[in-house]
Amino acid sequence: MKRREFITLLGGAAAWPVVAHAQISAKLPTVGFLGTSTPAGWIQWTAAFVQRLQELGWIDGRTIKVEYRWAESRNERFAEIAVEFVQRKVDVIFTAGTGAVAAKQATSVVPIVFALLNDPVGRGLVASLARPGGNVTGLSTQFIDLAGKRIDLMRALSPGLHRLAIMFNASFPDAVVEADGLRETAKTLGLEVTVLEIRQGTDIAPSFDQLNGRADMLFVCSDPLAIANRVRISSLALVGRMPAMFGFREFVEAGGLMCYGPNVPDLFRRGGDFVDRILRGAKPADIPVEQPTKFDFVINLTTAKALGLTMPDNLLALANEVIE
Repeated sequence: MKRREFITLLGGAAAWPVVAHAQISAKLPTVGFLGTSTPAGWIQWTAAFVQRLQELGWIDGRTIKVEYRWAESRNERFAEIAVEFVQRKVDVIFTAGTGAVAAKQATSVVPIVFALLNDPVGRGLVASLARPGGNVTGLSTQFIDLAGKRIDLMRALSPGLHRLAIMFNASFPDAVVEADGLRETAKTLGLEVTVLEIRQGTDIAPSFDQLNGRADMLFVCSDPLAIANRVRISSLALVGRMPAMFGFREFVEAGGLMCYGPNVPDLFRRGGDFVDRILRGAKPADIPVEQPTKFDFVINLTTAKALGLTMPDNLLALANEVIE
C-alpha cells in the first residue's frame, strides 16, 4: 500500500469515532417532560425523577435527552406542549394530572407515563389499572379512597368538627374528582359542607372572605394552581384563624397546618422506573398502573401554635413528621 493511501485510510479511521459519536448523540432517546406547574413548584418532584433515571443509567445529555416544558397552571398550555412533543417525536412523554389527558388527546402512539393522576380509569386514560391496554400507564393517586382517612384525622384534631369547607380548582378535573369524593364522604358522616371554587390565583383571597365563620376546618384540594399558590393559601388560612388540611407535604412545608396524602417525590421516583422499562422495550399497555405505597402525614407545630391549637398526643404519634 502506498504511503499516501495508508495515511488517508488512517485519517479516515481516526475520524470514524467522532462521526459515530455524533450519530449516536443525535439518536439519544428523548423524554418529553410536561410539567403542569412551574419549575419551582415541582423542584423536589423533578429531582426525584432525574435521580432515579440516573440510578438506572439514564444521564441527561449522555444516554438520554430530557426536554422540559412548563404549563405554569395554564390549561391551554397542556395541549400546546403535548402537540409539540408529538411533533418532535419524543420517545416518551412524562407528566402528571391534566398533562396526561392532554398528551393522550394528542397521540395514541407515543408512550405516556403519568406520575400523579387521580382516577385514570374514570378519566378514560386506561381500560383498567391491571391492564391499561393503550399507550398510557403510570401511578394513580386514587384520592377518593383517602377521603375517609382525611376526615378521621381532622376529627382527631377537632372532635367537634361539624362544618367543613373544601377549596378546589373547578377548572382542574383531578381537583374536581378529589373534591367530589371528599364532599360525598363528609355528607355521609353528617358534616355540613361549604364549597369554595377557584379558577385562578386572584380567586383565592375572595374565597377565604366567603368563609366568614361558615366552617370549622378547611381542606384544600391539590392541583397545579394550589401548589403554585401554597404559601399564599397557608398564609391566608393562618390570618383567618382557619385550621387547614392539605393533600401534599409541600403545603405544610410552606406553612400549612397538616397534610395526609401520597409522598409525591416517591411517585415521581417510581415514574422513572416506568420510563426506564418503556425505553428498554416494554409497552405501556402491558405495564399495570400502580398506586402509592408511601404516605405523608405531616404536622406543622409552629402553625398549630400560631392558631392557638394544641395537637393531641395520639395525633402527633400518628404523624411521620412534625415540623417545629
